Amino acid sequence: MRCEVVAVGTELLLGQIVDTNSTWIGEQLALAGIDCLRHTVVGDNPERIRLALEESLSRSDAVIVTGGLGPTQDDITRDVIAEVMNVEMIQDPDLVELITAKFRGRGRVMPENNLRQADLPQGATTMKEMPGTAPGLICPISGKVIYAVPGVPLEMKQMIEGTVIPDLVSRSDEVAVIRSRVLRTWGQSESGLAEMLADEIKRLDNNQGVTLAFLASGMEGLKVRITAKASTELEAEGALNGEESRVRSIIGPLVFGIDGENMEAVVLKELIAQGLTLATAESMTGGLIASRLTDVPGSSKAFLGSVVSYANTVKHEILNVAEGPVVSEQAVLAMANGVCELLGADVSVAVTGVAGPEPQEGNQPGLVWIGTSVDGELKATKVQFPYDRTMARQLTAITALDILRRRLLERAEKN
Repeated sequence: MRCEVVAVGTELLLGQIVDTNSTWIGEQLALAGIDCLRHTVVGDNPERIRLALEESLSRSDAVIVTGGLGPTQDDITRDVIAEVMNVEMIQDPDLVELITAKFRGRGRVMPENNLRQADLPQGATTMKEMPGTAPGLICPISGKVIYAVPGVPLEMKQMIEGTVIPDLVSRSDEVAVIRSRVLRTWGQSESGLAEMLADEIKRLDNNQGVTLAFLASGMEGLKVRITAKASTELEAEGALNGEESRVRSIIGPLVFGIDGENMEAVVLKELIAQGLTLATAESMTGGLIASRLTDVPGSSKAFLGSVVSYANTVKHEILNVAEGPVVSEQAVLAMANGVCELLGADVSVAVTGVAGPEPQEGNQPGLVWIGTSVDGELKATKVQFPYDRTMARQLTAITALDILRRRLLERAEKN
């Protein structure tokens, strides 16, 4: 069963509303094992809607249309579907009574134009769910089907879950489930990951059922999405487990989490598992690392606190950084050691650098020193980010956490 989604609404094209409906519908189709070939967004123009529906029907067995089922003049989805079906519009007396009753039950006078929502393409049937005044439509056409649901997310979701998905499954001659797992990575470019996994991708191309895709996520790294299609939930889960193991064997410690896990949650989880406490000393990041850590519920089990040593006097007087350049290996190691001693932490991470836009101490914007202390052993890493101030600070925060994560993993292996 091949399906497509067509979202109707000029406001979507203008960026006034984000099309979250299509994303959610795509997820539900995948969970039901139904292949979704395309998502299309089209404005409130009858000719363009018609073309979008006809093109989708030429490729797929079913089309889900969202939006354009309201009572106003620009709500034309019903009329265009009737044109595509080559049938007349007819008014359903039962819908007239139902819509009228909804207004009567709310103690409101029904505007006359709401009766447009009782007009159906001849041959169409309505969905049992009707939380609003717009009925969902099931419209058969030449052995295929168009489902029309409102653009209001609450109404749309009830109809998709209650009617559309079960109906699609009943029409499909293939029983399948589609499941995905996302491996979150840090420390490699998209092209670099693709090169590392090239042989594995080629192997998968010759084997049906599992695919790999890359999703760039900006300051949160790169995601490797594994998707498996199988006849049962158990088989799909087994395929995901097997492919995850193969990917991990190739890209190793670049993977820091799965699905919704973020870097700070992973670091805190490892700290708690090893019974360690953490402190941070931040200069150029101004508390971003501490903020990310404290966004995680339960972070107080491992995170003690932070010293935001933005001014040099704070570095010298509180963290015992020696006089001299503060954007240096010596300075960041002193910060990492100093905050451990000050707060009594087992491990620490420290950051000093040049956020920009002006150079500092002869260093160009984007130059960063990251220091870590684990079991009293100090290490420093130098990084140069070719980005603006905001991006450099955000990337520094997650990079610092990743460096700490890797050191914690090394510690766990030794112990």
